[in-house]
Amino acid sequence: MNSYSQRALDFLEAGKLTEFDEQFKLALKNDDDDLLFSFAEELYSLGFLPQAKQIYHQLLTKYPDADELRANLAEIAISEDQNDLALSYLSEIKPDSDSYVQSLMIAADLYQTQGLFEVSKQKLLAAKQAAPDEDVITFALAELYFSTREFDKAIPLYLHLIKKGITELSAVNLVERIGVAYANAGRFGHAIGYLKQIKLIDMTSDVKFETAFTYLQLGEYQQAVNVFEDLRDSDHDYPTLYPYLGEALEKLHKEKDALRVFQEGLGVDEYNEVLWQKAGDLALKLGETDQAEHYYRQGHQVAPDDLNLTIKLSNLLVQEEDYEGNVNFLKQYLETHAVDPQLAWNLATSYSEMESLDQATNYYQLAAKSFGDNPDFLKEAALFYRSVGKTDAMLPLLKRYIELEPTDGEMAQILSEYH
Repeated sequence: MNSYSQRALDFLEAGKLTEFDEQFKLALKNDDDDLLFSFAEELYSLGFLPQAKQIYHQLLTKYPDADELRANLAEIAISEDQNDLALSYLSEIKPDSDSYVQSLMIAADLYQTQGLFEVSKQKLLAAKQAAPDEDVITFALAELYFSTREFDKAIPLYLHLIKKGITELSAVNLVERIGVAYANAGRFGHAIGYLKQIKLIDMTSDVKFETAFTYLQLGEYQQAVNVFEDLRDSDHDYPTLYPYLGEALEKLHKEKDALRVFQEGLGVDEYNEVLWQKAGDLALKLGETDQAEHYYRQGHQVAPDDLNLTIKLSNLLVQEEDYEGNVNFLKQYLETHAVDPQLAWNLATSYSEMESLDQATNYYQLAAKSFGDNPDFLKEAALFYRSVGKTDAMLPLLKRYIELEPTDGEMAQILSEYH
């Protein structure tokens, strides 16, 4: 039918906006209501929201019980950032309306965009109760649970859809989704069964990462390396891949390759303290202590509050007998942080070697509260107290050490001297 609505759409397609506007006004006055409704839907899909809204308002005045029009007006209001107006339209749609489920879905989307996930869930659960067999609702609820990392709730919903033969909805691959959900839930055996069904070329970067990570957790290290390397080739700036690719290479005893991966990762993300630490650990394992110290120091500069990095650097300084360097490093650290038991032990060792005996005594006392059952600490502290003539402090540590290490004849001999 050569209606005003159709002519308006033809002019719109031809880019003749003045002629479109003229035909639009004539359509409002002359076309029947069914034509106008279809016209409004076309305009909405094309992004001409003010014109679509005008038609819906005109029809709603004529058909005040047409809740479908209210739902459409609510969607337009959301598109125009008029959320309160949208909720006003939706509140007028009652549970006995044919458009009630649609209104719940629209409200759920709105609340989700506002970060009100619990309210959004309640709307979707109400929609599912009203229409339990609607696949779109099941999918929307699964997606919401997925986005809020409630994977154990999302999985059965995805599984329900897949068992019905539905493997894609709204351009979302459900096989991919359930695989990622299983992986994030720590159910790696289930995850890989789904993820292996997807070709690498069809995977997003996130799904490649989850697939490689799943292989890593299952101990299939070469498979993990293969997928991580594919991810690196297709998305070099994906920073999270580098710590795990390096870890997988380490598991394959390819330490030098792993260290190169950590170095490459630092070129992508120099503020990743995990990479600095892993690079330091591996350099130390390879006997490259100077390089290890460099990595630990850089990591500490990036994350000065990271206790693990601080301890690793301090341990290395003590191991390398750089006692003064360790004291200077920890003095600065302790200006803003509480002393950790391991750091207290390292300071005690350092001060002892530097013959700062009072300082060493203080830190051995601090460390003893946590290392009272550690044979290495007990022996070191007992020998220190013996060297400075503090027998009362030495004896309980020495006795406890002998209980833990009864075959140490040298220390047993020392203990016998005080009986």
